[in-house]
Order: sequence, then C-alpha cells, then structure tokens
Amino acid sequence: MSSLLWVRVGRRAVSAIGGGRRGTDALSGVHTFARRFIIDMSYSAHFMDFKGSSIPSSMKKLVVTKLSPNFREAVSVQTAAVPTPGDTDLLVRNRFVGINASDINYSAGRYDPSVKPPFDAGFEGIGEVVGLGLSSSSRYTVGDTVAYFGSGAFAEYTVVPAKECVPVPTVKPEFLTLLVSGATAYIAMKRLGDLAKGETVLVTAAAGGTGQFAVQFAKQAGCHVIGTCSSNEKAGFLKSLGCDRPINYTSEDLAKMMRKEYPQGIDVVYESVGGSILELAVNSLANKGRLIVIGFISGYQTASGIPPFRGGTLPVKLLQKSASIRGFFLPHFLSDYREALSSMMQMFAEGKLVCEVDYGDLAQEGRFVGLESVFRAVDYMYAGKNLGKVVVEVAPPSVSYSKL
Repeated sequence: MSSLLWVRVGRRAVSAIGGGRRGTDALSGVHTFARRFIIDMSYSAHFMDFKGSSIPSSMKKLVVTKLSPNFREAVSVQTAAVPTPGDTDLLVRNRFVGINASDINYSAGRYDPSVKPPFDAGFEGIGEVVGLGLSSSSRYTVGDTVAYFGSGAFAEYTVVPAKECVPVPTVKPEFLTLLVSGATAYIAMKRLGDLAKGETVLVTAAAGGTGQFAVQFAKQAGCHVIGTCSSNEKAGFLKSLGCDRPINYTSEDLAKMMRKEYPQGIDVVYESVGGSILELAVNSLANKGRLIVIGFISGYQTASGIPPFRGGTLPVKLLQKSASIRGFFLPHFLSDYREALSSMMQMFAEGKLVCEVDYGDLAQEGRFVGLESVFRAVDYMYAGKNLGKVVVEVAPPSVSYSKL
C-alpha cells in the first residue's frame, strides 16, 4: 500500500512518497530500522515545494468567530499551522482572493444555520500549487497555477480538493473574476434568462463584479441593454462594454426614465440590489418578462439580511403580464459550472470578454495588499465605490518554480 510521509525541515515542508518502485520492498524505498525512517526523497519535489516558496510552519487566515452581518465584528485574523494536503488535495499559496457581497451573508451564518463558529471565511482564490497528495499528482505538480471556488479562501495557504481546482495559464486576478461573479452571470443568463435577439435587458449594479458580465453576455445575445450605476465614471465604463443605456441613478430618476424610454417594458432583469429597485423592476416587466434575482445587497448588512419589499400585489402583477421571478443561487447549478468557466476563459483569451478588476487603488488607504486588507475591501465594496470585481493581493509573486 502506498504511503505519503510529510517531513518538516526547519521552516520548510517536504514530502516523501513510496509505492510500487521496482526493486524495493512494499514501502518503496522507505526502510525501517528499529522504528527509524530513512526516507527516499527522489520524488519529493513533486509533492512539496522545498525549493520554491519555502513554506513556513504557520500562516494567517480569516476566521468567523461570531455570527454577524458586520464583517469586522464577525471575523478575526488568526495564526494557524499551514495545513497539509490529503491524498486528493492541493495546497495552494494564495496570490489573490476575491471579495463577494455574500461574504457577509456567510459571516452571518445565513447559508447553513447548522454551521457554528469558528469557521474559515472566503469563497475564491487563485495562486500556485506548493504541495499536493499522491493521487493529485496524476494531474498537478508543484508550481502549477490554479483558481478555485470553495470555502476558506481568505488565508495565505488553502487546502483545496484537486477536483475543485481549475488550471489557469497565469496567476492573473482576471481569472478570479470568473469563478463566482462571471459564472453567476453566465449560467443565470443562459439557464434562466432565455435571452432572444432584440429583447431589452436591465442589469442593476451593472458596473460591479457580476453586473459587468451580465451586460456583456446580454450584448452577445443581441439584446438592448440598460445598466444602472452610481457615477459618471461607471457609466462610461458601461458604455465601453457596449451597454446601450447606462443610467447614473444618483443624477437621473430611474423610474421616470423607464416609463419614458421603455413604455413597453423590460424583457429580462438581472437584479442584485433588492428593495425599491426590485419593486421598480417588477413594475417595469414586459409581457412574459423574466426577473432573475441573484441577490439583494441593499439588505445584507441589516439584522435580517432582507431589504423591505412591498410585494402584496406581486401575484397579480405577474399574472397580468404572464411574467416570472426566478431565483439563482450558484451552488444549485454546479453541473453547469465547468462549461461556463471553460467558455468564459476561452472568450477572455480571445479578447472577447472584459474582466474588470478593482485592486482598491483609489481607496482611501490605497491598494488592497495583505490578508488584513480584506476588511477594507469589504467596506469599499459595500460603500459602492468599486468598478468591477474587488480583489485583494494576499502575497507578492514568488520565485519561479522548477518543474520536474
């Protein structure tokens, strides 16, 4: 039977593997003499990066210690041992992590009430493989670059099942934008939007992490696109994406504009704000209109997490227009995930998809660098200041790897 032995040498972690080499015993070169191990290191570079990034014995990570929609109150920076990957896992040194509106829903315990603190925070990361288990070595090796969508991303190192990782050509944060924000827009528009050429589509929070993709996918489908945003700079960005009618709701009356310019109504709405914007979207639907609810960020920071919504006459409004409201939660559509990522990565490689990243360069304290910057990044996004997907640079680029 194969065995994977992990050895810590000072501040570095290396591994030794045995199993099935010709001319050795069943432990493949690992011989015992009075319970003392002599380890065959010949293949160790495949399994732990003892030459590249000098894996430390400890790391920082963000842990939810108290359930609260106040991210700063719920989450703390902790020091923990760098985890060891299991047989089918990868140990990823995170270079960038993504910020999502749902990070505070997670810290408030809204997704799975049975999970109690402490638990790790963060949904998505991208970085280099610095360690892996034996079974994972059939597909990956130290130095590979991967992105992943899973819990515990807000850490300097994260163990991720190899099957949940996506190989990427380089550690570009643009690939990170696709994991949750891009995939949500791609799958929701494809599976729930039923887009047809010539239809009118409204995207709320259109210059944000996921809105930017909804605008582009609707344009690719031949639709007329309206995009809401909160500044002239964002309106200009939306124009650059091909948005037909950007609207800065801080200087224009959205409801009045909709009634005047789109009296026939909206065929598809990609809605993430909730509250009064959701009410307006319902009232603006065309006959057979489809309203896709991917979130309601305006309520996430409240105790209930749900913004006020006057929906007493909702059944009547939907019936009168043969319209529908469709909810979208990405984990329910994982069967579509691989195809979505593959398609988006190809579009990005061909220059057919813009993946706008906001590093926080215009934030009050500057670019988001280091794990502690996650707190600032969450505040920045909830203040509505971001243009595109908010990302945090966890660590600087490491030295180049030598693959065997």
